[in-house]
Amino acid sequence: MRFLPLEKLINLHDGYSCTYKIDQHQLLLLQSDGQRYLIEAVCPHREHPLDLASIGGGEIQCAAHHYRFALDDGRLLQHTEEPCRGLRTWELVYEGNEVGVMIAAGPGNE
Repeated sequence: MRFLPLEKLINLHDGYSCTYKIDQHQLLLLQSDGQRYLIEAVCPHREHPLDLASIGGGEIQCAAHHYRFALDDGRLLQHTEEPCRGLRTWELVYEGNEVGVMIAAGPGNE
């Protein structure tokens, strides 16, 4: 596992969101209601980017088909078409004045 810094803590605020591509992972770092989350950056339903999603109340809603997911664990809360898997989530790691993620060293590992 290796630590990859994503953002300086001073830059984070409610409404913050930024996407990152790390190895094969597309990640979305966001802050909502004082909480920070790191989730996959595309909806597992039809791979629509989640950077345009509605966020609030601990949930994220995809702009394309209005699927809703819990931010804390990624579980699917509501679907409008066929069900899909939940969002992948990653635990944030804090080192000094930065927040980041621990990613497995080999390709294909989470």
